[in-house]
Order: sequence, then structure tokens, then C-alpha cells
Amino acid sequence: MRTLILIGVNKMKVVILAGGLGTRLPEYTKKVPKPMVKINNKPMLIHIINHYLKFGFKDFIIAAGYKANIIKKYFRSSPVKKCKIQIIDTGNKSMTGGRLKRLKKYLNNDTFMMTYGDGLSNVNLKKLLTFHERYKKLITLTAVRPPARFGAIKLVGNYAKTFKEKSRLDEGWINGGYFVIEPKFLQFIKNDSTYLEKEPLETAAKKKQLLAFRHNGFWQCMDTKRDKDNLEKFFKEGKFF
Repeated sequence: MRTLILIGVNKMKVVILAGGLGTRLPEYTKKVPKPMVKINNKPMLIHIINHYLKFGFKDFIIAAGYKANIIKKYFRSSPVKKCKIQIIDTGNKSMTGGRLKRLKKYLNNDTFMMTYGDGLSNVNLKKLLTFHERYKKLITLTAVRPPARFGAIKLVGNYAKTFKEKSRLDEGWINGGYFVIEPKFLQFIKNDSTYLEKEPLETAAKKKQLLAFRHNGFWQCMDTKRDKDNLEKFFKEGKFF
């Protein structure tokens, strides 16, 4: 049996995409970037960083854009202990792939982790990295099942024959973020206008270089106020980590 040798997590860089406009959460994002919206009185960014710190990852690059000055000001006044944080302004108009491409010179041509600044999970990051190292492909994403939103009704004529409260297991798998990426993957990103979730990931999939690490535990994004309210509730229930 081959022995797996993990890259030292203390040295691996973690990229957090935190530059989007957050247009679906205008109640908060008119004043602050979405990753700075607070859950239990702490910005989403802090919860995300704490998740990685729990697994030994201590070197962070925050890809800022919209209202980048607010992120910079926060970390100047409230530094996070026992880790390194670089805040790089990747432009107000860059898309997710474009932001990542702009960070190339900061990544030292090494394997790195990446996630979005608007989602929380209790995914085991060491198991994710082990999975990526085992198969040696260009990129691994964490596949999750989205929270169930609607009940399912089977109709016969005008009658509802059955009603079933929809389970999250009915939703299929989606991209939950929490990536491990090899530097060669960046060649699939053309420029600032490239969405990571379109051509780059589609190309990797066609070339059989995209792996999916299944996560059945807690995961929640924050696209709307309802999502934010759910995250507040989940935090109180201790579901984050």
C-alpha cells in the first residue's frame, strides 16, 4: 500500500474569494462586502478562517475587491493570532476565476486551498487534502447537497395524491467550494472576466482532472437574508464545526 505524504498544512496557502458585490443581499452589502456580514457578531471571514485554523492551515490570502478597504481596516484593528493574512485587491469587476488568476504570483507555484467568502461548513479539510493527494489531479472540489427548500407534491388531475416534505437528499450534488488546486490549473483561466465555475472547471472535467470530494455534513451558503438568518440559528445549534 502506498504511503500518503501530505503537504505540510502549516505552509499551504488558503485563498478566500472575498471581492464580489453581493447583490442578492443588499440589506447588508450596501455597507460592507458580503464576507464581512456578521454571524453571531463575527464576520463570515473570521468563521471561515477559524475553520481552517482548526485543521492547521495558517497562511491566508484574501482576494478582495468590492469595498476592499473595509476588509483591510478590520484586520488592521482586529488581527487574527497565530496566522498570516495577506489582503490582495483583485479589482472590483474581476470574476471568480479572474481573482484567482491575479493571485498567481503569490502562490509560489505550490498546491493551495481555496474557498468562497460566503459559505460555511464542517467539512474535514485534512480528509479533503488526503483525497486530493491520493488521486493527483489538477483540482478537487467539495460536493455537497444543498439545503432542502420545498415540499414535493404528486398531482393526479386536480388532486394532490401525495405530499412529501423535500429532503436535501433529493437535491443532487452541487459545488460547495472548499477546493484543493494545483498551480497548473490556473492555465485554464483566461482573464479577469472568467468565471471559475464555467470554462475552467468545465475544461478540467472534460480532461478528467476534476475530482469531487463528497461531504454529507453541514453546509450553508449565504446568498439571501433567509440564509443569513439560518446561519445565525445553526451557529447557536453548534453545527458550524
